[in-house]
Amino acid sequence: MSNHRIVAANAYRVPRPFEAFAVRSEEPCHAFDARAPYDRVHVIRTGFLDSDALARLSAQGYARTRIDAFSDIDYANTSPADLAATAPGVADLVAAIASALQLTGVLGDGLAAYRDSVAERIDYLASRGAGFHNDVRGRWSRCLFWLLALDVPDVEFVMPHAGVQLPLAPGDLLVFDQTMAHGLARPGDGGQAVEASFLAGAQGRQLFLTGELPLADAQWAALGAPWLPVEEHERRGALDLAVAEFDERSGAVKRPRELRDSMKRSTCHVDDGSTPVRPGD
Repeated sequence: MSNHRIVAANAYRVPRPFEAFAVRSEEPCHAFDARAPYDRVHVIRTGFLDSDALARLSAQGYARTRIDAFSDIDYANTSPADLAATAPGVADLVAAIASALQLTGVLGDGLAAYRDSVAERIDYLASRGAGFHNDVRGRWSRCLFWLLALDVPDVEFVMPHAGVQLPLAPGDLLVFDQTMAHGLARPGDGGQAVEASFLAGAQGRQLFLTGELPLADAQWAALGAPWLPVEEHERRGALDLAVAEFDERSGAVKRPRELRDSMKRSTCHVDDGSTPVRPGD
């Protein structure tokens, strides 16, 4: 059983002198294009992981990752066979995740696209809180990310520029645009990522399964975020999220006035070998 809801992520808090957000790509196919952020977060409350499966997966994920200090984030690749051996009580975990993701409709109606995406790469993601950051390297600008919460004691997922502040529970599956700044905070910290709230010990750590959902240009257009020439986004006064830096605690954009020329053809950067590498790869 799954319960799907859509959370608006369009309460944009854009620093002056800008009026909007957009993200450029390092990929040659979009060398001089940009898109607006996806303006929703999907939250699916899943029920396919019982307490035993959550405990088994969490034990394996923590054993494979290292998170010693505040805002440490570490990844460990896994596979459908690995997950099946770890949580034998779940008939087909990849299929279950794919079916839940299908509820979002971001890749269309067919189940196969979601299953193929999940099966292609799935990682454990461990963290000890998460200061505000975004993920825009290489192909990530044309992806959405998904997170399946395994162990998330007393923690919120926050997107400070989009008005999103979501308390998490084991089994929650999120789909969001990772080009927007995001982080993890404690419910009592007012949406800020506070180091003192994520001290050493089991209560300071979190664990997820995670993966990517690459979207074709037509799919971005269907979501209301088409790839357009950078000049169109410059006309709209857009700040390029591919070059923005964020204050780790508050998420505030650092030195926004220095980014005035970020959305110009003359400053576009293309990485011909752009394949993002996650920590530990």
